[in-house]
Amino acid sequence: MSNRWRPSVTVAAVIERDGRFLMIEEETSEGLKINNPAGHLDPGETPAEGCAREALEETAWRFQPTALLGVYISRFQRSTTGEDITYLRFAFTGVLGEHVAGRALDHGIVRTLWMTADELRATADRHRSPLVLRCLEDYLQGVRYPLSAVYCDASVHALQAHDARRQAVEEPD
Repeated sequence: MSNRWRPSVTVAAVIERDGRFLMIEEETSEGLKINNPAGHLDPGETPAEGCAREALEETAWRFQPTALLGVYISRFQRSTTGEDITYLRFAFTGVLGEHVAGRALDHGIVRTLWMTADELRATADRHRSPLVLRCLEDYLQGVRYPLSAVYCDASVHALQAHDARRQAVEEPD
């Protein structure tokens, strides 16, 4: 077993509409928590692509990132297992698209919520992590970086295409 530190890379969306923010309420090992639409970055996708995917999977709303809010890091210890986890979060803001009616939400997502900044501040004890509020405050302060601030080498997509071609050869119709 390696003792090498491996942070969990996550992506999160800060989505505002009419002064309210799209949030999720989810079951966790620590109980019912409020979070941004967020999740783990998957192989073969850029952080912005992962953010759009996670927003759709967790909220049934299409989302197109247009700006990076920041890169955040936090550390968490599970009360149930003592597991020590570090999260490296890429948070984005952008354009809310259409709602996909009838689309099931990811496993563990109880519901979506539209909350004001004051409601989010008042429920900080129920947040999945302290990064929820920090990302909100950065958004409200107007922090925005271009998407180009996160460089993605062509190898990220090239390896995905290579894997798809290999699978097609191994599993012919």
